[in-house]
Amino acid sequence: MTLTELRYIVTLAQDQHFGQAADRCNVSQPTLSVAVKKLEQELGVALFERSKTSVQPTPMGEQIVAQAQIVLEQASVINDIATTGKDQLSSPLKVGAIFTIGPYLFPQFIPHLQDIAPKMPLVVEEGFTTTLRQQLRKGQLDVILVAPPFQEADVVSQAIYDEPFLVLLPAQHPLAKKEAIAPEDLTDENVLLLGERHCFRDQILEALPNIKISGSDDNGNVRAASAGSSLETIRHMVASGIGITILPESAANSHYAPDRLVTRPLTEVNAKRTVALAWRASFPRHKAIDALKTAITQGRRKTNAHP
Repeated sequence: MTLTELRYIVTLAQDQHFGQAADRCNVSQPTLSVAVKKLEQELGVALFERSKTSVQPTPMGEQIVAQAQIVLEQASVINDIATTGKDQLSSPLKVGAIFTIGPYLFPQFIPHLQDIAPKMPLVVEEGFTTTLRQQLRKGQLDVILVAPPFQEADVVSQAIYDEPFLVLLPAQHPLAKKEAIAPEDLTDENVLLLGERHCFRDQILEALPNIKISGSDDNGNVRAASAGSSLETIRHMVASGIGITILPESAANSHYAPDRLVTRPLTEVNAKRTVALAWRASFPRHKAIDALKTAITQGRRKTNAHP
């Protein structure tokens, strides 16, 4: 039994397809298939049920794959520990971020991180909090950017900044005449929100429980962004006149001209979110985490100074 074989069965269990798993492991399909079969013979159990259309782990296979993932994670920790005596800023850092943070924060801090740690490229990924949490635990990501509350055993989290929520609306909308918008002003407005898997949606509803979420009218005309849509999709819908929305401050900048879309602050309510970094307590590259935090701080400072 080797770490390579364990990586094969973990990848196969994730993809449930020999060809796709082989591509991810950078080997040929026959090589992966033979290695999996060899491991099954060594263990004396069937790890996968094979059919013409899919590959599914057996009940015993699911248990063995779960243990294999733990072994691979611990092996990764050994490699990380070995780097502590070397240059911690000389190998890639795998960073994940939720969908409402990544597209806006990455462009701010990556240039600064390249100046601070030019030998440390980033591998970046966006996802839902639940997905990023799993990838962090499995060692597939080194650090993630999330919006608390976020708690996970053996994971360190640290708040790095707060940002307020802003109302985005068409420039000709009646509320655009106001310098700031009160929560009660939104009661009768159609507010476009992200799908239910997005924590940003929950944060808005918690801060502004009186708003009316856009849905479909009696004629079936869709007036809301569907689950999984991005803030950019919602921005385009606002520009087309379907409704208004609420954005985090970092997402306020728009490619639309000021005579098309405008933003307004909210009054009388503590409508904001905290952005935090989270990493495994066992992750030994503390200098890499520090460099990332410094780059984020520098990037936001420059962006806020030049809106």
